[in-house]
Amino acid sequence: MFKILIAMLIATPALAAPEGGDWPCIQRRVPHLSLAQVWAGPLPDEATTALAKTPEVQAVASRIALRRTPMPEVEALIADYPGDLTALYLATFDHINLARDRVMSGITRYANKQTALDATIKQKRIEFDRLSAADPPDFDAIDAAEAEIDWSTRIFLDRQQSLTYVCETPVILEQRAFAIGRAVAARID
Repeated sequence: MFKILIAMLIATPALAAPEGGDWPCIQRRVPHLSLAQVWAGPLPDEATTALAKTPEVQAVASRIALRRTPMPEVEALIADYPGDLTALYLATFDHINLARDRVMSGITRYANKQTALDATIKQKRIEFDRLSAADPPDFDAIDAAEAEIDWSTRIFLDRQQSLTYVCETPVILEQRAFAIGRAVAARID
């Protein structure tokens, strides 16, 4: 029994490790949202799922899903919606989830570009050290290498500062999906 407990404790950190090393955010990476995470209303059946894909439902859902649509307007759209509210939420959730997936992919690309830029800066520093150690030193090449390092470092740091905002975007989308789900469920009850 004691050995099993020790084995479980040792294995726990490995199980909790994030997927891949290219996720730069503090928040844990959750690749996909499930409807159950943000929706307390009735479960959609096949008919509701089919209805959610119709152009009429999609038109309203795409407007509701937009982050620039303020919540009071979203609530008014929900209140005025004459059709199946579960289908409306399902379509809205799909729009938000698609946007979130695009953002998550973008964050991963962003992190990979930062990693590549970091490697480039390291290579430029090695080149700078080589040029500085040369006898006689080529001051024009040293100045050019230093300018490249400074510029690349500035870009890297500016992007790194933007990372906090970029990493908040999936969280904001998740919160929006939950808030809209509550608003729709309140109308169903």
